[in-house]
Amino acid sequence: MRTNYMMTVEDVMNELGVRRSKAYSILKQLNNELEAEGYVAVRGKIPRPYWETKFYGFSHKSM
Repeated sequence: MRTNYMMTVEDVMNELGVRRSKAYSILKQLNNELEAEGYVAVRGKIPRPYWETKFYGFSHKSM
């Protein structure tokens, strides 16, 4: 089980099998979405529950 709350670029690369530049692009897009919703975004990181919701349509907490 994963214990890190925030996903880094390496996590995104491993999860999707993409290169570093694409992973940063995805993180930037998700951070922009969070900021538009009024949340504070950490550059280069994304909360794992938000990631799971955006990519898999659910969060482990909701299961």
